[in-house]
Amino acid sequence: MTDGESGLLTAEEDPGAVRRHRVLFRAVRRRRNPPLRRTDITVTDEAAVKRAVKAASLGNAMEWFDFGIYSYLAVTIGHVFFPSGNGTVQLLSSFATFAVAFFVRPLGGVVFGPMGDRIGRKQVLALTMILMALGTFAIGLLPSYATIGFWSPVLLIFFRLVQGFSTGGEYGGASTFIAEYAPDRRRGFHGSFLELGTLAGYVGAAGLVTILTSVLDSGAMEQWGWRVPFLVAGPIGLIGLYLRLRLDETPAFRKLEDGSPHRASDAASTVETAGTGDVAKIFRDYWPTLVLCVCLVGAYNIADYMLLSYMPTYLSDEMGYSGTHGLLILIGTMVVLMLIVNQVGRWSDRFGRKPLLMAGMLGFLVLPLPAFWLVRQGSLVAVSAAMLMLGLSLVCLLGTMSATLPALFPTQVRYGSLSIGYNVAVSVFGGTTPFVITALISATGNELMPAFYVMAASVVGVIAVACMRETARRPLAGSPPSVATHEEAARMVESRAPAPKF
Repeated sequence: MTDGESGLLTAEEDPGAVRRHRVLFRAVRRRRNPPLRRTDITVTDEAAVKRAVKAASLGNAMEWFDFGIYSYLAVTIGHVFFPSGNGTVQLLSSFATFAVAFFVRPLGGVVFGPMGDRIGRKQVLALTMILMALGTFAIGLLPSYATIGFWSPVLLIFFRLVQGFSTGGEYGGASTFIAEYAPDRRRGFHGSFLELGTLAGYVGAAGLVTILTSVLDSGAMEQWGWRVPFLVAGPIGLIGLYLRLRLDETPAFRKLEDGSPHRASDAASTVETAGTGDVAKIFRDYWPTLVLCVCLVGAYNIADYMLLSYMPTYLSDEMGYSGTHGLLILIGTMVVLMLIVNQVGRWSDRFGRKPLLMAGMLGFLVLPLPAFWLVRQGSLVAVSAAMLMLGLSLVCLLGTMSATLPALFPTQVRYGSLSIGYNVAVSVFGGTTPFVITALISATGNELMPAFYVMAASVVGVIAVACMRETARRPLAGSPPSVATHEEAARMVESRAPAPKF
């Protein structure tokens, strides 16, 4: 009997229809969730993962140690390397030199990122470590403006450019390295150690500067004390280089390099293989994801640099705090963040990246004005509460971002795409934050400008998080599934076995 509305035969009239529908259902199911072989799954080596996390995190710690030193010594560096005169002009000159290193970071990303996709993550990360350590160490040896005049700031800018160029390949490579080593269900936790390195670098820089400013007077600091933190970077760099050279290449890159067949997750199977190191192809084929990356990183870095780099200067220049007092408050805040950042990484594995990122962005949308109002009260308790309010918002981003960003791009262009997108955002928004805020306060006389600036950035961040797709507990695009144990691999194969016949 024919269905009068559709003209189709019922199952009773056409028994073969049921069989055809079942065949079609199995075909669709296989296409959406293809069966896995055991060889399709990477079982991680826990010891190797720990070595990778340690080596990558130490490099990130050194990067932020270098930049933290410069920002915390901004006033002293202004006196040492620029002509005497107006204090604000010297500070602006110092922050402008701070920002110069960020303008060359995209060039470093364009060079080192595609190189990491072509020759491997390990070798490029070793090279960036060498350049970063040399640039920082050299700054500690530079003569002052009083000694050689014009050439002093010129040499400072040159070695800042060396620092910026090398760090252009650092974060993208380090986050890619950890993401490609970590099992899918624990990528957030392992990635959070990269940002633990960020906080450790800042704490190390702030702690060393605090000790020096406590035991030395301003004359000794300007004469030789400021050099000590920069010279420390030499031995730290050698340790980091040793750790990185002992690592193996990531499992994901090895499979890509060997041409081993593997299945990717979700839409990754439809991604066309990009020419390795083809920057033009990255911009042409992945520009929507690059834009998303720039928006996420831009909002995140404005918040990061406002709190961790600029606030000590704000407390000393605008609030009249001693430099040591402001740094001690910041150190206390960062120690609290270090204690919880790995737990935030665990939460991102459990609840997803988007909820944690959205919480952080919304925090920077609604909390800066109350926080700066507390800072204006001037008391130790009020300032500490304000810093902690903003710090808890920041740690939601810190503990999540390093697992989020590598998952935006497929394996064959991950290092290059992430390095370019990340460093464009850091160049335009991150490194310029202290300079822009200082200039805005100077131009408007409004001491709440830091709050308004970070609130505007967070609006962009909220929109970007809303537009991104969830990546927690899923394989990286273009890479095979990665698990922690052979038992987990067996369960995954069983769950993705072909559907039984009807």
